[in-house]
Amino acid sequence: MPEGDTVFHTAASLRTALVGKTLTRCDIRVPRYATVDLTGHTVDEVLSRGKHLFIRVGPASIHSHLKMDGSWKVTRARADHRVRIILEAADVRVLGIDLGVLEILDRESDVDVVAHLGPDLLGDNWDPRTAAANLTADPERPVAEALLDQRVMAGVGNVYANELCFVTGYLPDAPVKAVADPLRLVQRARDMLWLNRTRWNRCTTGDTRRGRELWVYGRARQPCRRCGTPIETDNSGERVRFWCPSCQR
Repeated sequence: MPEGDTVFHTAASLRTALVGKTLTRCDIRVPRYATVDLTGHTVDEVLSRGKHLFIRVGPASIHSHLKMDGSWKVTRARADHRVRIILEAADVRVLGIDLGVLEILDRESDVDVVAHLGPDLLGDNWDPRTAAANLTADPERPVAEALLDQRVMAGVGNVYANELCFVTGYLPDAPVKAVADPLRLVQRARDMLWLNRTRWNRCTTGDTRRGRELWVYGRARQPCRRCGTPIETDNSGERVRFWCPSCQR
């Protein structure tokens, strides 16, 4: 599931593959932008903002959001029906697959689409005090819901929301006013994403062995890694929740 760390890592990979190179092919498979051709322009920058990614090419900016299933791949594989854009430069081929959002923006104003975001957990504008203030702005709001709000801070997705609730000892539906130290919580979020920003296999437990990377997410009915109590889950809402009924109160 793509979250801020995945997008950050993806941007780094695309930066290595494309920056400084001139596009020899630009095939956009979204009707609204199908006639846009950036062939002949040089890729100048690739940057991430929370879960958003921008590829700046000549006068344009290719803006994408991975949503639930999207990805960018540097690959020689053939493009199938899931591919929304193909970029080629020299011997490099990049595919944008199942992108939840793909649009071509004016480079001069591309970041206007992310102006609503809170501090970027992996960005230069990271400000923990602003993030903590945003988090506590609605004291009755469930903690997990607030963590997922990109206007609070940008980059947390459902995996991290569940894991953060576990490591700080709060139930996902506990109200924000129950959080004793909001600043510590947002700093913990920053630490989690920062430590995972250069790897594809996300780990929050400190144990990178397969099947041992996460505390609670995706572990329904399995024993808690701390106390052995079976992990509980609830998928009745918009996002699935996982928690330990003993460790989280």
